[in-house]
Amino acid sequence: MKKILLTGASGFIGQHAIPFLLKKGYEVHAVDISKKPSHIIRNRKLFWHECDLLNYKQQKILFKEIKPTHLLHFAWYAVPGKYWISFENIKWVQASLELVINFHELGGKRAVFAGTCAEYDWNYGYCSEGITPTRPRTLYGNCKNSLQEILSQFSKQTGISIVWGRIFFLYGPYEAKNRLVPFIITSLLQDHPAQCTHGDQIRDFLHVEDVASAFVSLLQSNVEGPVNIASGQPVALKTIIYTIADLLGKRHLVQLGVLPAPENEPHFLIADVRKLNQQVGWKPKITLEAGLKSTIEWWKQNLKGNKL
Repeated sequence: MKKILLTGASGFIGQHAIPFLLKKGYEVHAVDISKKPSHIIRNRKLFWHECDLLNYKQQKILFKEIKPTHLLHFAWYAVPGKYWISFENIKWVQASLELVINFHELGGKRAVFAGTCAEYDWNYGYCSEGITPTRPRTLYGNCKNSLQEILSQFSKQTGISIVWGRIFFLYGPYEAKNRLVPFIITSLLQDHPAQCTHGDQIRDFLHVEDVASAFVSLLQSNVEGPVNIASGQPVALKTIIYTIADLLGKRHLVQLGVLPAPENEPHFLIADVRKLNQQVGWKPKITLEAGLKSTIEWWKQNLKGNKL
């Protein structure tokens, strides 16, 4: 029996990974600091565990109880606007190291960790694993990158198979409301002006369900080391903004150039996805327009029900 410990199970990506893991036949042990959300599916192979992974005693007890064969680690400090510089990042480096040590001691074989495009030197724009330098600008990016380097050596010394998925830009249901896509959608749904920067920034976006699917494909593969999790397709932020506005028939409410763009923000930032496509054998299934349509419908339902 393949038993997987999934951390951050009620988080943005974690909750979307659960159906994919169940479909692949895993006994899923979903871990989060909070109770199981009501919208999470019920399944006889899904077990929910409330645990504070920053509490090492709780963490060790959890591992001894489950004895997972696989690990998929999403849990991290992710409060929008704060996670870039928070000292919580350091705590999560420590907790993640404790996690992989417990995993190894109890016979774990294959582990997948969530990294970030913020590990790269953004001056290069086009980010390729093993070629583009890692030169993070923030504490968040430095902590993620440092953890990846430690895990690489840990893998070599212990024989545990470890892969590191570097996430670029994502969107979809349950995203934090003040992020770009939900901000535009909820503003326009309520007939409020959507005030934005110039929107000329080029980025690489992927629907959260595709992100979750890509991570499960990483888990199933034999690939190790860093792998970019992205579409590989450049898109201007204003294209995303106007696509949402046109789908809602509210382009007149979009106000580009009202807000200043963040200082030192790169104009162009996309991923080389050849390793993901060719070695892992994964490609996205959800087009940008289809993903934005489904995300709009999700927000319509939740705003009507006053759930968010």
